[in-house]
Amino acid sequence: MSRTTRTTTIEHRELGRFLAVAGRRFVRGDGPAEMFSRAVDAVWHRALAGPGYADFCTGRAGSVIGHREAKGSGPIGWVTEYEEEYGPLPEIWFTDEEGRLNAAALARYRETGRVVAEWDCVPTTGDGDDAVPGSR
Repeated sequence: MSRTTRTTTIEHRELGRFLAVAGRRFVRGDGPAEMFSRAVDAVWHRALAGPGYADFCTGRAGSVIGHREAKGSGPIGWVTEYEEEYGPLPEIWFTDEEGRLNAAALARYRETGRVVAEWDCVPTTGDGDDAVPGSR
C-alpha cells in the first residue's frame, strides 16, 4: 500500500469521526466543531463534491452535514468527546494538506490533552441555510 493511499484512508476515517462528533454536537445544541486539520479538511472539500457525500454523512452523523467558512482560533472544544469515543487524536490532525506534521502542536496535545489551533471552516446542519447552529 502506498503512503498516499494509507494517508487518504486515515484522513477519510478521521473525517467520518469528525462528522459524527459534529452531528452529536448539533443534536445537543453545543454549536459547531472547529475543523482545525488542513489534511482532514482537504479530504472534506473533495468529499463535498462527490456523489456519495450525503450517504457518508448520514451513515456517520445521522444526517447530512454542511460546510461553511468560519475563521477562528482558540481551544478546540470537541477533543474530549472525540477521545471518549475513539481515543487520542492521531497525528493526521496535526498534519497539513501537504503531509507536513506540526510536531510542536502534536507534542503540546500529547503533554496537555488540549488543542489550541486556528480554523477556517466549521460544519453546518446541511439544511441549506448555511447557518451554524448555536452561532446566532
